[in-house]
Amino acid sequence: MKIAFVYDAVYPWVKGGAEKRIYELGTRLLEKGHEVHLFGIKWWEGPDVIEYEGMFLHGVCKARNLYVDGRRSISTAILFSLQLFPHLSYEKFDLIDVSVFPYFSCFTVKFVSILNKAHVVYTWHEVWDDYWYEYMGKAGFFGKVIEKAVSKISGDNIAVSGWTKQRLQKLGVPEGIISVVPNGIDLKEISEIDSEADCKSHGIANKHYDVIFAGRLIKDKNVDVLLRAIYLLKVENPYISCCIVGDGPEKAELMDLSNEIGVYKNVQFVGFQDYSSLIGKMKASRVFVLPSSREGFGMVVIEAFACSIPVVTVKEKYNAAQGLVEDGVDGFVVSLEDREIAQAVWKIIEDDTTYKNMSKAAFQKSRDYDWDKALSILKNIYEARV
Repeated sequence: MKIAFVYDAVYPWVKGGAEKRIYELGTRLLEKGHEVHLFGIKWWEGPDVIEYEGMFLHGVCKARNLYVDGRRSISTAILFSLQLFPHLSYEKFDLIDVSVFPYFSCFTVKFVSILNKAHVVYTWHEVWDDYWYEYMGKAGFFGKVIEKAVSKISGDNIAVSGWTKQRLQKLGVPEGIISVVPNGIDLKEISEIDSEADCKSHGIANKHYDVIFAGRLIKDKNVDVLLRAIYLLKVENPYISCCIVGDGPEKAELMDLSNEIGVYKNVQFVGFQDYSSLIGKMKASRVFVLPSSREGFGMVVIEAFACSIPVVTVKEKYNAAQGLVEDGVDGFVVSLEDREIAQAVWKIIEDDTTYKNMSKAAFQKSRDYDWDKALSILKNIYEARV
């Protein structure tokens, strides 16, 4: 098959869950003998079309800011969708897989598919629905309308989780045209990365960090709540340690907050890390905390599980990551409140037996999310369509 992926952000120039998903599945489809193209913003220097690890990358438009004032740039999304047409329509593909967000490109892909008689699948990483009002205020009405419009033109959908599938159904998409292909991890790669610390197997001795967070430092991630939880934990353990991995518009504010509440000696802001360093830091930690109010999947949860560390996440309407954690088994799902997060973390780190049991359960669950399993499901879907 000749397959095209469409998404404005391209790995490894932009590193996120959706970008990594396309890269991992695309390179694996290549190994199966398929021809893979990716149409995105041109983040690289040189020709508009380059070959990268066997995939053909098409630079649709010049590099632009994806985010403005912490929000996805509407102008960038519109420009990408408009300039996508001549690039995508020039070649014929057996199948086009378009990542739905940020929506406008879906209409371009639909038109090209009719013109070139190509089958299209629409990959939904998350469904926002009423969250648009939280994101944009009254102007969120337009975002909600556009999302609904895409759901009406998408005759064949892939959801990255059962959670997202349920939200698609609530949006009015029939269950029969939704398939679930989860995000995954490379278990072999993770197993070969060394921990930063000299850790005992399934134990908590000699860990560098008690708590770790990894993600973009934006308001939705609620890292401020985590910092206040560390303040509470400091009462029980003055030497409690927390590692914050990531960068973003909230970083300066969060660092100021850590000074203000007196946990600056307990918290390390280490910035963006390459993948090996991130995994090494996870393996050197006792508990992963993800207090996000919005996650389309929560890849870092599965990566944490693969590092044999339990996860604490929160009960929030738009947080799909809570669907990955079995409360009391491989972590805890609690309210978005500093005291509850602190109590959950303390339950895990105060007792070595609890930690060992949760650690084993976490690692066992990670085995269900290997990329090769996801590829098998996706390949069957593709081959049934063409």
